[in-house]
Amino acid sequence: MTMEITLAENVRKLRKERRLTQEQLAEVLGVTTGAVYKWESGMSVPDISLIMEMADFFDTSVDVLLGYKSKDNRLEAAVCRIEEMLRTRNPEALTEAEKLLKKYPNNFIAVHSSAATYSFFGVGSGNEANSRRSLELFEQSRLLINQNTDPRVSDETILAEIAAEYESLHEYDKAVEIMKKHNPSGMNSGSIGVILAMDKKNYEEAKPYLLEGILHGLFVLVNSVMGQAMILCGEKKYENAQNILNFGRNMIRGIRKGDSPDFTDKLSAMTLALLSYTYLETGNRAECLATLDKTAEYVRRFDASPDYGLSELIVEVSGPVLVHDTLGDSARESVEEVLKCLEDPEILKLWDDAVRWSDAATSGKAANE
Repeated sequence: MTMEITLAENVRKLRKERRLTQEQLAEVLGVTTGAVYKWESGMSVPDISLIMEMADFFDTSVDVLLGYKSKDNRLEAAVCRIEEMLRTRNPEALTEAEKLLKKYPNNFIAVHSSAATYSFFGVGSGNEANSRRSLELFEQSRLLINQNTDPRVSDETILAEIAAEYESLHEYDKAVEIMKKHNPSGMNSGSIGVILAMDKKNYEEAKPYLLEGILHGLFVLVNSVMGQAMILCGEKKYENAQNILNFGRNMIRGIRKGDSPDFTDKLSAMTLALLSYTYLETGNRAECLATLDKTAEYVRRFDASPDYGLSELIVEVSGPVLVHDTLGDSARESVEEVLKCLEDPEILKLWDDAVRWSDAATSGKAANE
């Protein structure tokens, strides 16, 4: 009974995904509309020949249509074996991919994995045949995307892989066309900008794409650095945390062209705040205090005249570019949120002292002026 219910649900779901009416599906299969209605309501089950025909029509497998899940790891083991071959660039991976496709011709994992395998031996190596085969398989995997359960993979990511294949084949117009049409959150902007700048010599059109790519990369990097540093602090690997935080700081400083306050001051303050904690935990109290003083300076600079733009970037910015973080409206709020996550009363007290000292110094300077 479970199989019948699953089959009914899958037929209905696949039909709706293709935007077909019951009448249209019935016409394709050469049956009555009533028969399709009974299948979808679970009142009856189609003959095996019709199940096979539907699986072929919906570009899926009979197993998937029936809702059957294999209880062994043959597919998973085969994919892992191919991935291991790719690590050593073993061309036998291509042979294994073709075997996988023969065994699972309508399975998303098998098709997408095989597409990636051909891409590995096509992109960068100049093997056009492998790239063409990769394109064919990536397009086939798009038809099977309803089977995908990996949240990191979507139609957009597959289209980005297809665009990369066209780029490797020097078919830049096709690559750019795909990436421009499918560019959620600017995920392809950097690649678009590179092609426009290097191949098309279209510098003016390339600039906004490259800027978006740089900003996207910068904020992904800063978030990842902060998150990784928090993990390392939690694991008491403070030297490693210092290394990754200094890497992030160098990236933030390296993208600036001047010294006027802008949003990068807020990013610097957050990384410095976490860096100060690593010095405290490693017994370097003097460096901790010095780093907190520097953090307070960045906080004061930003909060005295908040600028959510990026006017100090070394890349050309045309028009307003506004950015923000989710930790707080002011730099001080953002820093305090970072420090609170550490759950260490001592670093919070030292931070309060640094802020009071910075405020007093600023007030004294203003009074003297």
